[in-house]
Amino acid sequence: QVQPVESGGGLVQAGGSLRLSCTASGRTFSTLDMGWFRQAPGKEREFVASIFWNGGKTYADSVKGRFTISRDIAKKTVYLEMNSLKPEDTAVYYCSIGISRPTWGQGTQVTVSS
Repeated sequence: QVQPVESGGGLVQAGGSLRLSCTASGRTFSTLDMGWFRQAPGKEREFVASIFWNGGKTYADSVKGRFTISRDIAKKTVYLEMNSLKPEDTAVYYCSIGISRPTWGQGTQVTVSS
């Protein structure tokens, strides 16, 4: 089973930017729906953004206009460009293969300081 591997988290000041990457090895990458979710301490995991096999994209209302999801099929990688970061964006960010029945990556910490 293909498992995604995230990278790119870190510490950033409010208003700053980060780019997360998620690589999903395997020959079927172009047919995959991929997503980003996040989980803050004491809260449930929540949807952030998704990119479907046909290139369609969806976003949570809380990140619309600030975050952009994209993919590079040749590199089998999905990206989450995060701009205008807020302290409330602090969470562990998880990449998923699939949206309704996801296979999770190990997560990467994003911390936004005020």
